[in-house]
Amino acid sequence: MRGSTAVLVGAGATAAVVVAALVQAAGDDPVVGAALSMSVPAEYKSLIEEAGNTCPEVSPNLLAALLTQESGFNPKAKSPVGAQGIAQFMPSTWETHGIDGNGDGKRDVWDPEDAIPSSAKYLCTIAEDVKDVPGNKQNNMLAAYNAGSGAVQKYGGVPPYKETQNYVRSINALANPHQGGSRKAADTGQAAIAISAAKGMIGTPYSWGGGNASGPSTGTCCSPSGQDGKAVRGFDCSGLTLYAYAKAGITLPRTAAAQYAASEPVKPGQVKPGDLVFYGTSATSIHHVGIYVGNGWMIDAPRPGTQVRYSPMDTMRDLFAVGRPIANNNKEI
Repeated sequence: MRGSTAVLVGAGATAAVVVAALVQAAGDDPVVGAALSMSVPAEYKSLIEEAGNTCPEVSPNLLAALLTQESGFNPKAKSPVGAQGIAQFMPSTWETHGIDGNGDGKRDVWDPEDAIPSSAKYLCTIAEDVKDVPGNKQNNMLAAYNAGSGAVQKYGGVPPYKETQNYVRSINALANPHQGGSRKAADTGQAAIAISAAKGMIGTPYSWGGGNASGPSTGTCCSPSGQDGKAVRGFDCSGLTLYAYAKAGITLPRTAAAQYAASEPVKPGQVKPGDLVFYGTSATSIHHVGIYVGNGWMIDAPRPGTQVRYSPMDTMRDLFAVGRPIANNNKEI
């Protein structure tokens, strides 16, 4: 099930065709718009709605956001460190917390009918583990899912691990894209600062998992093609956009999908330089983001082996949407 957007790349269409149509409709401004919602594949909707009410600390939106972050709803996902299935359980955790959700007599980590309710039950279990820890209970629960209850208890809240802090921010952005403090879209001045920051990084190497609010950094292992970013100092696509908008005083989540959730969909004819351009087949499968600079071009960090550069918007076939980053006055985790 797709999120609602005014322009999507349909079957058989190409990004070049879509961009050409949009340019004809609005000068040099590609047009994508409509309201953002938490998009869930139809086959998992009832499972998530039911499991998302397992305990007060868990909601269907939060559970859907967690599954988006963990696997992009891929029931066959397997991480380099051995996490398995749609909810990315480690084998030892599954052994202890996996349940037979569909009553077929088996506890199968690869079966969403088992893994999704198991994920909700595990969230409720760790929420109980960290219930006495100070701070936001939901953030503490999510942090414990990522880093373990012991780490949350040790640090008295979300631990000072960048991965865990980004994880919590990303899930919150996906689950609650229009909730929280005072929010408004980035203005033209902030957009200009972000573009200038991105331009200053042209030529910087691509690094899978690389880049943060301070600038280029070594990345992580591994990309879908097996590329290891640990030996490369640079940016991946969302690391670049995160950095650029940090310079403009706007904090973005770490992943492209979460940045889409944290952006305001652009109305037809109103795309401006500085807006973020997203690629994927649905809101939950967004895999790439760039910064629009006008005339059908963007600045992006394309893939391993390349550098930050100017790219045409039809560089990929699956142009999905354009969004304008949202500034908010919420306190950081």
